[in-house]
Amino acid sequence: MPHRTRIAVIGVGNEFRRDDGVGWVMIDRLRERAADRPLPPGALLATCDGDPARLIGLWEGADLAVVVDAAHAHPAHPGRVHRLTLDAGELDRPRTTSSHGLGLGEAVELARVLGRLPGRLVVYAVEGADTALGTGLSPSVEAVVEPLADDIEDEIVRHRDAATRG
Repeated sequence: MPHRTRIAVIGVGNEFRRDDGVGWVMIDRLRERAADRPLPPGALLATCDGDPARLIGLWEGADLAVVVDAAHAHPAHPGRVHRLTLDAGELDRPRTTSSHGLGLGEAVELARVLGRLPGRLVVYAVEGADTALGTGLSPSVEAVVEPLADDIEDEIVRHRDAATRG
């Protein structure tokens, strides 16, 4: 019997704050793609407003959790994507912050204390240009949606293949 892994892909943000909704747009795009390229059994596609307790609940028990969130960076380069990983208790610390009051870092620290981190956490933080009220992404952020969806699908396939070999 093949080894099955639980994979959670979580889009974080506020879909009514333009670029802050990039995580939600990504989940919609991955759902559309799943019609032609199904995700592995047990894979979860979910959105979240960034609340640490909700994030932890979504990734708890996952072998792989992929989180997509908008980020602020100084200096800003709208559309730049940062890939961060957490393995064995080590989190890369970028010069970006979440666009939410309580960020992903707080959720990770709380999950670490509670022993509820996923086996592997990969964060894609997309630098935004516009977080004003409204829907739709700025052109620089919209331009990275398709390539980022490819990257996330590749991340899932690599993880699934490694789990199958292991």
